[in-house]
Amino acid sequence: MPLERRDTEEMIAEIKGHEILKGSRGEAPKDIEAIKNLLLKISQLALGNPEINEIDLNPVFVFDKGLQVVDARMIL
Repeated sequence: MPLERRDTEEMIAEIKGHEILKGSRGEAPKDIEAIKNLLLKISQLALGNPEINEIDLNPVFVFDKGLQVVDARMIL
């Protein structure tokens, strides 16, 4: 079953660093919408390709606008 936007919001709220993503210590809030979109796209990728057993994105840098996946690995 694919992730829905509501699911991504719950997942992000459970991240230990969620308060940092919202902006803290004088830092601007990070692009949480970009994280939601990434999670939705990864969900679609996994559903459309059942041969994928595991997807690892590490690290993912989230900026004020946008994000960058530095390294990705898929296990088939």
